[in-house]
Amino acid sequence: MEKFAEDVAARTNGHVTVEVFGNGQLGTEKEMLEQVVAGTVQGMRGGQFDFSPRLLMFTLPFLAQNRAQVTALLQSDLAKKVCAEAEAETGTVIINLCDAGGWRQFSNSKHPITKPDDLQGLKMRTNGMNTIDKTFIALGATTTTIPYSDLYMGLKTGVADGQENPWVNVEGMKFYEVQKYFTEVNYQFHPDPFYVNAAWWNSLPEEYRTIISECATEMGAYNDQLIDENQEAAKQVVIDAGCEVYEPSAEELKAFQDAVQIVYDQCVEEGIMTAEELQEMLDIVANTK
Repeated sequence: MEKFAEDVAARTNGHVTVEVFGNGQLGTEKEMLEQVVAGTVQGMRGGQFDFSPRLLMFTLPFLAQNRAQVTALLQSDLAKKVCAEAEAETGTVIINLCDAGGWRQFSNSKHPITKPDDLQGLKMRTNGMNTIDKTFIALGATTTTIPYSDLYMGLKTGVADGQENPWVNVEGMKFYEVQKYFTEVNYQFHPDPFYVNAAWWNSLPEEYRTIISECATEMGAYNDQLIDENQEAAKQVVIDAGCEVYEPSAEELKAFQDAVQIVYDQCVEEGIMTAEELQEMLDIVANTK
């Protein structure tokens, strides 16, 4: 976001300035998005899908396997269509979709997770996201919702046996201090929408909208580059802390993938996406190596 602010100021010769408030200074993601809708804040970046639940289609478990596929999905015509729906429904415009933190992994304090059956009976923390809950339930776990800021203590006191998060989050929140067993499943990525207030956006001169959009696209690419660079280093911190990190074989990963196929059907039934949109995403992934 700091790069974005610098780029916008430079390319508009200082006529558009971006003031960045990080680390929840303006509230939770949901509160900030409400402020964007109200126009008291011009924009925010964050994986808040309450106002745009159709973005959940990109969080299907094991939808993508590599960075190129993630990028192809988030820059697709389908993604642009889903983002365009947000303006009519919420009064916001999504000017960029990038990765929210990298591939998400499983961890717990009981035993290694090497196959779907190992999740049977585990109480796994989720953030309340529809597709995460569905994934764990399909794998035989039970779920409990714990706020991210409370998760360390929740794991430490046994309110939850395990959790799912990217390596960078695990390192940043020191979850490796209260979890012993990690499995590198790369089961999900989260889009990180950049919301701006629609009325404010549409009041800008076209020249500035173009510049801001270009800067947002470059920021998204830089964001994803930083994630790719940092997640391996974060994983090494977890290993160095004495945790066990299990890396499933392709055959073992297929067992997880097969076990969660029901989540795809459930999301179509709930209207998060149509069967045609699901096939469109599968085709994008299949055609991107």
